[in-house]
Amino acid sequence: MKKIGLTTTVPIEVLIAAGYEPVDLNNIFITSKDYGKYIDIAEQAGFPKSLCAWIKGIYGVCIEEGIQEVVGVVGGDCSNTKALVEVLNMKGIKIHPFSFPHKRTLEDVKREITVFMKQFNVSLEAAENVRRSLAPIRTLAKEIDRLTFEENKASGFENHLYQVSLSDCNGDRLAFKEELQNAIQTIKKREPLKQKLRLAYIGVPPMTADIYAFAEQHHAAFVYNEVQREFAFPRADQAIDLFRQYYDYTYPYDIHFRMEEIKKQIQLREIDAVIHYTQAFCYRAVEDIALKEQLGVPMLHIEGDKLNTLDARTKLRLEAFLDMLLDLKEGRA
Repeated sequence: MKKIGLTTTVPIEVLIAAGYEPVDLNNIFITSKDYGKYIDIAEQAGFPKSLCAWIKGIYGVCIEEGIQEVVGVVGGDCSNTKALVEVLNMKGIKIHPFSFPHKRTLEDVKREITVFMKQFNVSLEAAENVRRSLAPIRTLAKEIDRLTFEENKASGFENHLYQVSLSDCNGDRLAFKEELQNAIQTIKKREPLKQKLRLAYIGVPPMTADIYAFAEQHHAAFVYNEVQREFAFPRADQAIDLFRQYYDYTYPYDIHFRMEEIKKQIQLREIDAVIHYTQAFCYRAVEDIALKEQLGVPMLHIEGDKLNTLDARTKLRLEAFLDMLLDLKEGRA
């Protein structure tokens, strides 16, 4: 199968039906042992230092790894992607634009996905066949999520890793399905984790994945990963077709629609506090204002940049926040 790069989660059902192997460029970037080289490639090409590291990382991956085709999400994700795909196109990379509609209506979602299917000469029936084939994989991801917040056996990092990987199924659906099955068998055999604080992680998946282990060192566990869970489409089994599945996907739409699901999960998972992660120079940091006013639980906003580990200042802020929460919780007890 031909590989096609993704700048974020898109209807991969269409791409697979068209004979492509979707590859999430973000995952290549952040899992590389030498992830910094991709940022360097972009900055040497003229990308400014005051630009999101994810955008520069995606550019570097495309150039270094010889990616020939990319689906660029120019609406509903990063505001810098439009400029990124223009530069990639100048470098000879074929760009397939896709937009999540600004106005979240079923009619608008249908229109955008229909245009996307026409780009790849894929019928709705073919895309639906792929959607049905992905359903068992998504069910397995839901089980790992359940093992996280109900049985307290899966770690926050495992919850993050397996759900975020649903954006492209790690490039191999059969192998990924087997990996999920093996992970579930292993996790179910464990004793429950004994953490005193239950945290929610909201915002884009982190550059600094060590945040999960750091929280565990301070008697806390992440039992909800907002955007990663959305990448796994946990409500896909309730959608009657592809259009409604993506209509129900919260990430690309306005903050008020996202907050409905976040509030529901905060209550369901008995969340003590929220960590809101944004990337440096990203417009989504402004959403912190609305989230703090509406969520009704303690919240700490942290920001990542180029490092793939927490810096000393962020560690200090997190530690102080978790210590305060623990004091309050034990005081109430």
